[in-house]
Amino acid sequence: MNLTNAVALVTGGSSGIGRAIAATLIASGTKVAITGRNPVRLEEAAKVLGAFPIQADVSKESDAIRTSEQTVKHFGHLDILVNNAGVGVFKNLADLQLADFESVFATNVTGAMLMGREATKHFIERNSGNIINIASTAGLRGAPGGTAYYASKFALRGMTECWRAELRKHNIRVMLVNPSEVITDFFSTAGLTQTANESKLRGEEIAHAVKAMLEMDNRGFTTELTVFATNPHD
Repeated sequence: MNLTNAVALVTGGSSGIGRAIAATLIASGTKVAITGRNPVRLEEAAKVLGAFPIQADVSKESDAIRTSEQTVKHFGHLDILVNNAGVGVFKNLADLQLADFESVFATNVTGAMLMGREATKHFIERNSGNIINIASTAGLRGAPGGTAYYASKFALRGMTECWRAELRKHNIRVMLVNPSEVITDFFSTAGLTQTANESKLRGEEIAHAVKAMLEMDNRGFTTELTVFATNPHD
């Protein structure tokens, strides 16, 4: 697709991978709306990027509906949804609280479903559209302490395959990106320590992958793409 004057909605676009994706799309001529829960960080990102800010929590149905409606009202239509918003809790099974488990699924799975549902209604009417779900290499294999987060990414990967099977007949491309470790504030927010160095992935690498997937001619699409650092030097 031609990204010039296309309209994209990037959830969790005020920081990390989402912000990098928004910046790359805007640099390519795309009109972009970003969502975030923190109003201060959202406004700062929108001002720097030149994006349209929508304060919203994707896990809330009313927010998901409002976000889609505001985006279409502001820009006139929608071409791309990037489901990027995500949270993580990492605890051993014996220590995992139900509230923690449910909060991760509320954003990473239910939130993605709600945003996907609302965008799909619009895409079906237009007989075209693009959905990119930002998953993780955590959705490809398990690991200790990963019950909540890893399982949520497995679920997102499964939903992506279901949407793809449903929506191809409407000329809607549904794609999945699996980043390995990326230097963002995700780790600190999840209570983990991340060692940053010049060899690890940045949000820009994931944004590059998203841009490349979208720019393929509409007659085809990349169903799934996994991005690793070449030699991360942990």
